[in-house]
Amino acid sequence: MSKSTEFQLVKGRVFADLGLYERVSGLYDGQWLAGEGRRRIAVHSPINGERLAEVAVADEEDYSRLIERAWMSFAEWSLVPAPKRGEVVREIGDRLREYVDTLGLLVSLEVGKTPVEGKGEVQEMIDIADFAVGLSRQLYGKTIASERQHHRLFEQWHPHGVVGVITAFNFPCAVWSWNAFIAAVIGNVVVWKPSPNGALTAIAITNIVNEVLDEQGLPALFFVAVDGAGEIGRLMSSDRKLPLLSFTGSVRTGREVAARVGERIGRSILELGGNNAAIVTPDADMEIALRGVAFGALATAAQRCTTTRRLILHESLFDSLLPRLIEAYRSVRVGSPLEPGVLVGPLISGRAVESYSSAIGRAEASGGRVLVGNSVLALPGLEGGNYVAPTLIDGLAPDSEIVCEETFAPILYVLSYSDLEEAFAIHNCVPQGLSSSIFSNNLREVEAFLSVVGSDCGLANVNAGTAGAEIGGAFGGEKDTGGGRESGSDAWKAYARRQTVTVNYGDELPLAQGVTFDVN
Repeated sequence: MSKSTEFQLVKGRVFADLGLYERVSGLYDGQWLAGEGRRRIAVHSPINGERLAEVAVADEEDYSRLIERAWMSFAEWSLVPAPKRGEVVREIGDRLREYVDTLGLLVSLEVGKTPVEGKGEVQEMIDIADFAVGLSRQLYGKTIASERQHHRLFEQWHPHGVVGVITAFNFPCAVWSWNAFIAAVIGNVVVWKPSPNGALTAIAITNIVNEVLDEQGLPALFFVAVDGAGEIGRLMSSDRKLPLLSFTGSVRTGREVAARVGERIGRSILELGGNNAAIVTPDADMEIALRGVAFGALATAAQRCTTTRRLILHESLFDSLLPRLIEAYRSVRVGSPLEPGVLVGPLISGRAVESYSSAIGRAEASGGRVLVGNSVLALPGLEGGNYVAPTLIDGLAPDSEIVCEETFAPILYVLSYSDLEEAFAIHNCVPQGLSSSIFSNNLREVEAFLSVVGSDCGLANVNAGTAGAEIGGAFGGEKDTGGGRESGSDAWKAYARRQTVTVNYGDELPLAQGVTFDVN
């Protein structure tokens, strides 16, 4: 069977199971809006360049109507008790369980992840739904000791109303769920603007989750508006009717979003770029280090914000661990993620391939030495795909311009250090601060890495790679990464507004700080 025939069979099965067509609407405002008369964009698979579908996109009028209907839904949804809201999200999680394999394959077709990774992303949605169910009974406030007699002082949390979520292509559904399910149990309604490269995944999921709500006689809670060139995203950033906007994407675009939201004194959750490093010390378990670095640097074809992009390697390990890593890079299989044994799939677009080649050229011009890789691959039967060879480069200064940038492609810069203080300085010299790792069995090295002088990132890993966060912890980073937090721990507080309440149950009116005010 040819690769093209196999691709079409998988596509046909996935589209049939999810109710997708080759001409679909990317507009849901309580109902799917017809695509006639609206501009359409084509969604192509990075696997082979084949067109998957045409999607009708939203315009400004569509967006205005969608926001109005979202607030109407909020008026009803916010009055449902939080534990009941949790039960609804539980039903949604159960419904998603029925589509794990099919949705995982859709992720593979649309963004090029391996089926295992695609399925894992859908499982992450289910996991966060389970987390949100428990959270719905734990939206705790604090009781505070009042200095005034016969007064009660406490905090409570209310939903913002309608929350905007803008997601990137590399996690076309999991990141949305981090925001959407947590926001929903608090009482919010969610408007989603997915990446055009992940539009079909967003459409399929929006259809599944709102089907559950419709069966229970509830209003639509999860709205979607696909755009073609960021038009809807710009409207969302400037819209006072979105008190909170969560944005995942590049640092450059994140700065623009932050400026627009800040101008209207709104709130934003920013999950921007990462330039993550793994430090490997002589006291590391080399088998764990090798696997951890390789997975962190190559998973999802290095198109994760948590991808390992810098390897900070002790100078004594250049003759032992580095040759093994080079051999792993040479032997790793690149190709269609639908083929068994493939670990590295395609980049998302031709533009991403150009960025890969440009970054390597700049690295070489700055004195870098390519150890392995540096080739754009033309694979038989996949000529329209976007494939490149995973690349290792050494010889660059840690603070060189190209090393300090994030390139969304499988390029790993190998940097040398002699002592731990130098390793930390190299690690922290880049503008980004998302994820970090140290591989060491030395307690002192580990504790120093976790101290204030060690990693300056939002995520710190010991004997584990930079990629692959669990949903129970708050996810996010510092510096140019934006400072946002999503998913677990107490990240839910970003989706609610805090209210401090004072109740006077006495028959006098004492004032705080001993102030007196007599009007007798």
